[in-house]
Amino acid sequence: MYQTLILNAQVLDGSGSSARHIDVAISDTGKLSLFPPGNETAAGETIDADGLCLAPGFIDVHTHDDTAVIKNPEMENKISQGVTTVIVGNCGISASPVSLNRDEPPNPMNLLGEREDFLYPKFSDYVDAVRKARPSVNVAALIGHTSLRSNHLADLFRPANTDEIEAMRKELRESLKDGAIGLSSGLAYDTAYEAPDTEVKALIEEVAESGGVYTTHMRTEFDQIINAINESFDIAKHGRVPLIISHLKCAGAANWGRSSEVLKHVEKQAETHKFACDCYPYSASSSNLDPKQVTDKNDIFITWSRPHPDQSGKLLAEIAEEWELSLLDAAYKLMPAGAVYHCMSEEDMQKILSYDRTMIGSDGLPEDPFPHPRLWGTFPRVLGRYCRDLNLFDLPAAIHKMSGLSGTEFGLKERGFIADGYKADLVLFDPKKVRDVATYENPKQHSEGIQKVWVNGQLSYSSGEKANGRAGECILRN
Repeated sequence: MYQTLILNAQVLDGSGSSARHIDVAISDTGKLSLFPPGNETAAGETIDADGLCLAPGFIDVHTHDDTAVIKNPEMENKISQGVTTVIVGNCGISASPVSLNRDEPPNPMNLLGEREDFLYPKFSDYVDAVRKARPSVNVAALIGHTSLRSNHLADLFRPANTDEIEAMRKELRESLKDGAIGLSSGLAYDTAYEAPDTEVKALIEEVAESGGVYTTHMRTEFDQIINAINESFDIAKHGRVPLIISHLKCAGAANWGRSSEVLKHVEKQAETHKFACDCYPYSASSSNLDPKQVTDKNDIFITWSRPHPDQSGKLLAEIAEEWELSLLDAAYKLMPAGAVYHCMSEEDMQKILSYDRTMIGSDGLPEDPFPHPRLWGTFPRVLGRYCRDLNLFDLPAAIHKMSGLSGTEFGLKERGFIADGYKADLVLFDPKKVRDVATYENPKQHSEGIQKVWVNGQLSYSSGEKANGRAGECILRN
């Protein structure tokens, strides 16, 4: 006897193979069983999918949901997209292990929340908090290099010394032992920019011992991007650990048109080292307001400002004109602040999105009061705009980028595929109607076409309804 039986669906199993017509059953233990059509399998509930697509639950490989899964466990912005698992701790910033020894969380840790949100001095404390919150989505966590630096360096604008590196190694080692899936770095940010590659390599040695992965927001995504790619591979190769480059892009107008060069370069490197990357389906990025990225070459949209909250939702150029200041002076007056940077070309983004080794990650900022629309719309946007409307790739390939590829690259056991014995993380959607609705002007909107979502066998979302299931687990390596 099964809990749920789903019939008459086009089953896309996450492998990239064409849709199959099979019956999918969910057991009382939240595991999957597959049967030929018409097998007359008994179940407490039978759902006739009537030709809709059934796929593995989507895995958002690049999030900053570290504290959101605890403070807002319904995770409506993700479950409504069909996301069933989030990878947290990206870009060198993680909510744990953190023991703040300063008044405020440093940039960019402040993207995860205020000082009072950093409550987890050990990774095991964070795991306990996630389990207690029981969010709607599963959570797997990386350990952030910048978070480790913040624990042990009073001055973040210098390299760590030998004792500080050893302290970071010990903390990372304990976290990996307790189930963290790897290390992330954010070397582009000022609080980690002065860390030499030798500092990161020392930490990578700990990752190698645990069998984890290394993800990186590279030193730069602008004109010196090839050098940054080389550094990323060099660090990963030092520990012989898989490399995942975060939100791969060609940023800045002077860099547009280089995506073919970049992809050719990473593909050559990938011949001798395990590599993947992630990408979000938008030509605008979002992060803290960074003076180094202030330019008149593209629009910069202010999402929040601590000293001037009334300026949220305006273009930096409009604010500068109103204040009769230069763009740079206006930016400094607004800081600390957040911004959306329209800094990429659509053509470059599409090439990277369609690259075979590219996974899908939203990189959304749930703490942002005026977030980038990717927080709510990433996965349906890939399915609707880029797969169905623009034919950038076929539907099995799109699903593979969101599920099977992601589960494999991050080593998530029994996730990412529809297969016998796998966890029942599933999304049922209408391929003809699925689309993102979130916009830059109105970003907090449900997408359309996502019909039902199951997490660990429990129905957790049904079209147009508020998330009604909280069955997420903390996914631990080993």
